[in-house]
Amino acid sequence: MMRPAAFLDRDGVLNVDHGYAHRPEQLDWVAGAPEAVRLLNEAGYYVIVVTNQSGVARGYYDEGAILRFHAYMQERLGEHGARIDAFYYCPHHPRGSVKEFAVDCACRKPLPGLLAQAVGDWPVDLSRSFMIGDRDSDIAAAAAFNIPGIKFDANTQSLPALVRQEIAARDR
Repeated sequence: MMRPAAFLDRDGVLNVDHGYAHRPEQLDWVAGAPEAVRLLNEAGYYVIVVTNQSGVARGYYDEGAILRFHAYMQERLGEHGARIDAFYYCPHHPRGSVKEFAVDCACRKPLPGLLAQAVGDWPVDLSRSFMIGDRDSDIAAAAAFNIPGIKFDANTQSLPALVRQEIAARDR
């Protein structure tokens, strides 16, 4: 069944961006993030994380660390009655030090490859979908995929309030 999706960047939207978070003890939720995810779940949205993780290409951590971090996020969200339907990440960076990941790719935002991959895997109603990100590259990826991109600043905005606003705008 087709459902809208909320595509969320990870670092700076769901968790505080302390730089290259990849260990469970580094998880520091943005204020209200679990509530915002739960609101999206309750409204019938797929919640799909799309995140650049160049720390892999830079040799700071491996893909297993990302998978463990995402599993931990999911576990913690469950304590709030919330869940993420899918995580998509780009491990590449053209100037990385790990050869296999030091490439130009179609999945690194601002390119829309992660969004396209998610839509290929999930029955998404793009006409009611949107992306929330804290960087211009997130908004550019959304624009390249022809969905609204909403810039979020955790220092000045409430994520639950923004999510409520975006859900209401699409329910009209």
